[in-house]
Amino acid sequence: MKAVVLHEYGDASQLKYEDTDVPQYGDNEVLVKVRATSINPIDWKVRSGAAKARFPVEFPAILGRDLAGEVEACGNSVSGFPKGMRVMALANGTYAEYTTAKADTLAPIPDALTFEQAAALPLVTLTGTQLIERAVKPQPGWTVLVTGALGSVGRSAVHVAGKHGARVLAGVRAAERDRALRELHVDSAVAIDDEQEIAKLFDLDAIADTVDGPTIQRLIKAIRAGGVLGSVLGVPEAANGLDIRVSAIMAVPDASRLYQLAEDVARSEFTIPIARVMKLSEIQEAHRLAEHGGTGGKIILVP
Repeated sequence: MKAVVLHEYGDASQLKYEDTDVPQYGDNEVLVKVRATSINPIDWKVRSGAAKARFPVEFPAILGRDLAGEVEACGNSVSGFPKGMRVMALANGTYAEYTTAKADTLAPIPDALTFEQAAALPLVTLTGTQLIERAVKPQPGWTVLVTGALGSVGRSAVHVAGKHGARVLAGVRAAERDRALRELHVDSAVAIDDEQEIAKLFDLDAIADTVDGPTIQRLIKAIRAGGVLGSVLGVPEAANGLDIRVSAIMAVPDASRLYQLAEDVARSEFTIPIARVMKLSEIQEAHRLAEHGGTGGKIILVP
């Protein structure tokens, strides 16, 4: 099969589109023919070595976390996944024509979604959802600020926080405020790059942070005593000594929740924008575009 193989850390030129073996699948696993995957920031952080302390790589490696495809074969202990079934998952090694996944991580793709639409969802929607449900744990009526609200993880967090009855504030750049109000179901939008707007924030019940860095350092004091900071980027130093609960999460597979989120997308309750669909063989250009930013949505890869 064809796959994108990483032989050493480095820039996008280290991603090689080449022949490799179809992966073997175990008793509890499913072999999936990949119909689409997508690029996430963790992909280029792993590729470059920037994330090797948390996500070390054993070379040669095949990157990719989002899976949308068709069941090709199943292990002896697997049932309920007939050949040809459309499935999606938060998986590994998806920059390839075939990959394997544990059967209990696979969810059916709703009929209304294409493979490309489904491939945009697993990592970002589960990350945003678990940021709210595992880290923040909002109560109905809470005021929750979601930073990076127009990003894919942020959009997911906004949607889920609203479902839990929170009053959601979209934290975006000043230039994005109108867009956030048009595209997101939020109570208001806050320019988190504007010091005067930040100064007006106080008594927040929680911040769901997808940005980190100097931004969260400026915002964190707006959380009320006993409030919550949830993060997908680790515990910030700015939280030290504050009377708040801090919870940092990394996404884990959750097939049933992923299916629910995909159904919400199919009903247009929220959306994960797609900027471009590119061939897997164009991986080097695709990584450069995604890493540079400003695409306005996810880059989907199709074998």
